[in-house]
Amino acid sequence: MSEIPQTMHAVHLLGHGGFDKLAYRTDVPVPRPGPNEVLINVGAAGINNTDINTRIGWYSKSVTSATNAGGSDGYDDSVTDDGSWSGEELPFPIIQGADVAGTIVAVGESVDAERIGERVLVRTMQTAGAQTPTDCITLGSERNGGFAQFCVIDDSEAFAISTDLTDVELASFPCAYSTAETMLHKVDLAEGDRVLITGASGGVGSAAIQLAKRRGASIVAVASKAKWPDLEGLGADQLVDRDTDLLAEFGEDSFDVVIDVVAGPSWPSLLEILRKQGRYMTAGAIAGPIVPLDVRTLYLKDLTLLGSTHQPVVTFENLVRYIEDGEIVPVVSQTYPLDKIVDAQQDFLDKRYAGKLVLVPPAIG
Repeated sequence: MSEIPQTMHAVHLLGHGGFDKLAYRTDVPVPRPGPNEVLINVGAAGINNTDINTRIGWYSKSVTSATNAGGSDGYDDSVTDDGSWSGEELPFPIIQGADVAGTIVAVGESVDAERIGERVLVRTMQTAGAQTPTDCITLGSERNGGFAQFCVIDDSEAFAISTDLTDVELASFPCAYSTAETMLHKVDLAEGDRVLITGASGGVGSAAIQLAKRRGASIVAVASKAKWPDLEGLGADQLVDRDTDLLAEFGEDSFDVVIDVVAGPSWPSLLEILRKQGRYMTAGAIAGPIVPLDVRTLYLKDLTLLGSTHQPVVTFENLVRYIEDGEIVPVVSQTYPLDKIVDAQQDFLDKRYAGKLVLVPPAIG
């Protein structure tokens, strides 16, 4: 590329709230890599629930609604102090974007200059700089992310990748697929397990279908019937409409594992359809975080309930290997120029498309 400019195009999140908190700028200083850091020219950056959740402050314990309830307008000031992944106040403005695919264009002290020119994927849930082994730092929240032409990342969190896929296709992987891979890793999904995957038309759900299939699981995927054509060929053995009464459809004790990112009012049925000693895993609650739990169901069926945020590095290493070996394929529905981020997030909230929506920053030079 040509000489690295002094300023860049980027989207600043000015605070928790509605779309008005997203400010597209053309004069943001290009960050410079410090010791053990690399500067990445962002080729593309995917849209995720976490971008919207952080913008509106949905992670605040004061919020009890579904994620799209405040998606356009946000909530009140009660979310200010604890509206981030970490539960701590964010130092606005920040640059969001949990998915980054691009090319290293500069390196800091102690980083091998041979890395310049590498195509990379960036780990979303990062452990570099974390205070304890189970802490993580979220790209686009606790540190600036990919909604910009450039971003600075710790050298250890930028993973070289060799593939013919485009940056747009690569940007569909990091957040959704690493979330799904970690869920399956933690729940110890095995060949022959029967698994129910909720929210299957979204990024994490469609990723979980592919990743569960490569493990040899039998898969029932839950998604709006209108999205079924988009999911064909990903590996589900059966597709079920999201309005289906799962308990009536399958009966009690029908699944070994449930992979859930939905929660909400129908959550109790997910425990009923699990077999004794079944495993439930969640990494989201898009239909609402507050659910009723009959503790008798939990202990009388010897169930295991698991949550997942922290991601061991092996899951991202696995993801890169799967991509390079062609074992998983990107599911990209739409692309948008970076300055159309509001359109992209509105389409995301409206659930207009299955798979991933991806932003493309302006080219440099």
